[in-house]
Amino acid sequence: MTDADLLRRIDRLEARAEISELVADYAISCDDRDTVTLESLFAPDAQMKSKDGVMNAQGRDGIMDLFAGPKGRFAVLGPTYHWTHDHKVSFDDKDANKAFGQVLGHAECFRNGQTLVAAMRYNDEYVRLDGKWRFKKRELAFFYYVPVEEYKEALGSTQRQRAYGDRRKADFPEGMACYEASRAKAVA
Repeated sequence: MTDADLLRRIDRLEARAEISELVADYAISCDDRDTVTLESLFAPDAQMKSKDGVMNAQGRDGIMDLFAGPKGRFAVLGPTYHWTHDHKVSFDDKDANKAFGQVLGHAECFRNGQTLVAAMRYNDEYVRLDGKWRFKKRELAFFYYVPVEEYKEALGSTQRQRAYGDRRKADFPEGMACYEASRAKAVA
């Protein structure tokens, strides 16, 4: 192993720790409504969206409007609690300042007078700017987002997004090739 290889490995270990803190800071700043910290977590040209299309914002200003604007997410949310579980990070072999991740998480929230629970995945792109890791892109996908009283029944349904006053298909795992192949084998 060369000195350059060792330095690259150390950089990636440090980057992985910094990116994990970035993800934790996102959850904490959302729950605390700490808009100053939240804004600092995104690259100037970042994108924040959800797979279902409900969220779609470009740039820091757009993202902050999505969260804290007059019609933003914070305007309809009471207390929330986000927590992250497993976090996979991979690095761009051609650019030491780019990385990708998938974050698994849950949330509890009070939205428009209703208590909801959610299970989700974030598909992320990260970029290191001026020595600090930031979100370049976040895409949120829901396994479920349901009122607590519907949780038990919702898990047996494909219509597991119920936070917006209607019933919508969950973003995953239905539709994923590996999931559908597994289901086809089980039926055969």
